[in-house]
Amino acid sequence: MKEHKFDLNTFIGGWYINPKVCDDIIDYYKSNNHLIKPGVQGSKGSKYLNLNEKESYEICIDINKEVDKCIIDYGKELNQVIELYQKKYDYVKKVAKFNIVENINIQYYKPKGGYKVWHSERVTKSSSQRLLVFMTYLNDVQNGGTEFYYQKLKAPAKKGLTLIWPAEWTHTHKGQISKIHEKYIITGWYNFI
Repeated sequence: MKEHKFDLNTFIGGWYINPKVCDDIIDYYKSNNHLIKPGVQGSKGSKYLNLNEKESYEICIDINKEVDKCIIDYGKELNQVIELYQKKYDYVKKVAKFNIVENINIQYYKPKGGYKVWHSERVTKSSSQRLLVFMTYLNDVQNGGTEFYYQKLKAPAKKGLTLIWPAEWTHTHKGQISKIHEKYIITGWYNFI
């Protein structure tokens, strides 16, 4: 699996999954209009909708129960990525056990849409079990990647690029907003179990 090199001190890992899996997930999204809902912020009991901060349309999936082939294939690719992340940052293997326990999200952003404000993934008691974040860009979007505040870097939105990083405030981030291009991602968290 090809690596996208980030400075080791950023604790951000990136590897490219099979582009066909990305195409299949986009097809799955487009074929399941009845499951699409506006994207919300927050976690569990504190979710809210604010289109000035986050404007997306998403499908939530329980990856551990999903039977669709494209989601199963994505899970296999993601397993390879997390193994590579653990090789790069071997101490993460010494923390408590973790796995995907929350629903994952396929997110679609119209032009001018996106997660527009700085945020991190572990900010409340209900999100305190999150250890790592993962996100895969499902299509190429010029100047539509992810900006990391403290790391002073922009990850490019390249089809198949799967990022993993710590869920903590140290990795505050936001989406780069494309005024003309659509963007698809799939994202979720590894939680302590």
